[in-house]
Amino acid sequence: MNKIGYPQGSAPSGITPGGNPASRGQGLETDINDSNIWYRENGKCLVYKKPTPVQVVRVDYPSRQRARITEAYYKTPSTTDYNGVYKGRYLDFEAKETKNIRGFPLSMVHPHQIRHLEQVARHGGIGFFIIRFSSLQKTFLVDAMALIREMKACQHSSIPAAWFDANGVLLQESLYPRLAWLAAVDQLYFQT
Repeated sequence: MNKIGYPQGSAPSGITPGGNPASRGQGLETDINDSNIWYRENGKCLVYKKPTPVQVVRVDYPSRQRARITEAYYKTPSTTDYNGVYKGRYLDFEAKETKNIRGFPLSMVHPHQIRHLEQVARHGGIGFFIIRFSSLQKTFLVDAMALIREMKACQHSSIPAAWFDANGVLLQESLYPRLAWLAAVDQLYFQT
């Protein structure tokens, strides 16, 4: 049996040596979180996952060390998944993953997320979506305003996957960073 020596001591989450490449990740957010840690540790950008605001209602205390939340609810709808700063610009983005091979369901993006990303653009920030078509094994970065315009013009319940091929940037996967979304940001927003 071959042993794999990873550069930082262990495999990134979601990588199983000898495993099926189609099932490498534990999900899109895990891949983004791992990439964000790598980007921060290497001084590339400062991006974090936003916490979801939760109101705790009831906690069970069988002992102090084993306290367990038994009832809670979301305070307000979350805006987007991630925000931070890169090259002096504010970044704000949403991650969505679908198994649908025909297209991206419009129902996956909520009205409050659209309003939020429109405000980000209005104030000069960079807003985008990272969309993974897990069945196609493709992940795209697409400008938020381009996707929102397409959603508003769409006559169907989903945007065809081919639209993302034409309008998004296909993200490369690697060991470090796991998902190279920052290169796509450079390509879309910082080309001179």
